[in-house]
Amino acid sequence: MRDVETLLEALPYIREFHGRTVVIKYGGAAMNDPALREEFARDVVLLKYVGLDPIIVHGGGPEITSYMEKLDMPVEFVGGLRVSDAQTVEVAKMVLVGKVNKDIVSRLNRHGQPAVGLSGDDGQLFRASRMSAPGGEDIGFVGRIERVDVDVIRHIARDYIPVIASVAADRDGNSYNVNADEAAGAVARAIGAYKLIFLTDVAGWLRDKDDPDSLVSEAGTDEVARHIDEVMGGMRPKLQACCDAIHGGVSSAHIVDGRVPHSVLLELFTDAGVGTKIRPAA
Repeated sequence: MRDVETLLEALPYIREFHGRTVVIKYGGAAMNDPALREEFARDVVLLKYVGLDPIIVHGGGPEITSYMEKLDMPVEFVGGLRVSDAQTVEVAKMVLVGKVNKDIVSRLNRHGQPAVGLSGDDGQLFRASRMSAPGGEDIGFVGRIERVDVDVIRHIARDYIPVIASVAADRDGNSYNVNADEAAGAVARAIGAYKLIFLTDVAGWLRDKDDPDSLVSEAGTDEVARHIDEVMGGMRPKLQACCDAIHGGVSSAHIVDGRVPHSVLLELFTDAGVGTKIRPAA
C-alpha cells in the first residue's frame, strides 16, 4: 500500500509536468558514484517516458582536476570558478566532450531512451565572452554565455534526450571553459524551461556551510540577493544561476543532494521534495 500511495502522490505532479521541459545540471557524487550514475540514468529515462522533456547539462570538475594533476598542471579556483589558461581549456574540452559526455549518453541509451551529446560548439549552441571572477579577478579563459541557440536543442529534444557539455566559444572561435551551473541556467532561460534542478554534494543551500541543520528549504530571489555575497565556493554560482533563470521566466529552481538516490524524482514527484527551492520574489 505504501508503494501505491507513493504512485498516487506522484500522479498530480506527472499531470502538471507533462509536456514541460526540465533542465537538470548533472554533477557531483551523482556523476562519480557508479550506483548513483545508473540510478540517475534510469530516473531521467523515466521522466521522458512519463511525458517530460529532460535536458541534461553537465560539467565534470573532478575528472578535469584528476587529468590536470596527472599532467602536473596547477589547479586553482576563485569564487567557485576554475582558473583556466589555454591548456586548461584544452584538457577540459577533451574530458567533458570526449569522455564524460559520451559516458552519460551511453548510459541513457542503455536504459531505454536515445540520447544525443552536444557541446557549446555544436551548431553554435553557445556563444560566450570572457568573464572575471565575482571579485574582479582575472581567471583566464572562463566564459560567460551570451547566447543560446534554442533551435538546436529543440530540434534534438523532439526525439532524443539532449546531453550538453559546458564548453563554448566566442565570435572569433576562442574556446572557453564555462561553469556548468551558469550553462544550465542559461539553457533553462533560453528554452523557457518549467523547472531547473541542480544536483550537488550538499543537502541544499546552508546558511552555515558547517551546520547541516541550517538548510534553507525555500527562498525567494529577493532573499537570495540579500545573502549571496555571504555565500562562498561552488554554492554561489548555483544560487546566481537559480536567480538568473527565474528572472528569465523559469518558474522555480531547485538545489538538491545528488548523493541521495532518486533525488530528482523525489524533488519533482513528492509533496515534501528535497533540498532548496528558489522561487520568484514574493
